Amino acid sequence: MIAETTEQIKKIRDRMLTAQSYQKSYTDQRRKPLEFEEGDHAFLKLRKYTPDASHVLQPESVQLKEDLTLPVTPVRIDDTSVKKLRGKEVSLVKVAWSRAGVEEHTWELESEMQADYPHLFSRN
Repeated sequence: MIAETTEQIKKIRDRMLTAQSYQKSYTDQRRKPLEFEEGDHAFLKLRKYTPDASHVLQPESVQLKEDLTLPVTPVRIDDTSVKKLRGKEVSLVKVAWSRAGVEEHTWELESEMQADYPHLFSRN
């Protein structure tokens, strides 16, 4: 019984090798050499990164308020818009905010912005 099992395993392995050989020859016939033209998006073979001390960025000091939030200041007004609601129109302004050197844009009520930050409107 063991001899029969080992014989069956040999046959299965031979068939698997034959199938792999057919698949390899089929793939090799269909494989084409890679050709790239200028402007094609292609990745080059990458190497493992070797760390370098000169590549390390030093963290910048960040000033936080007492409630641990970053100070946010409006930089400029980029756009204005009037939103029509059911019975009234609301004036909006698109404000560029600066938070720790990063700019974000939000739409705010023009009346609130004029009350809180009048210097942004004095230039317009």
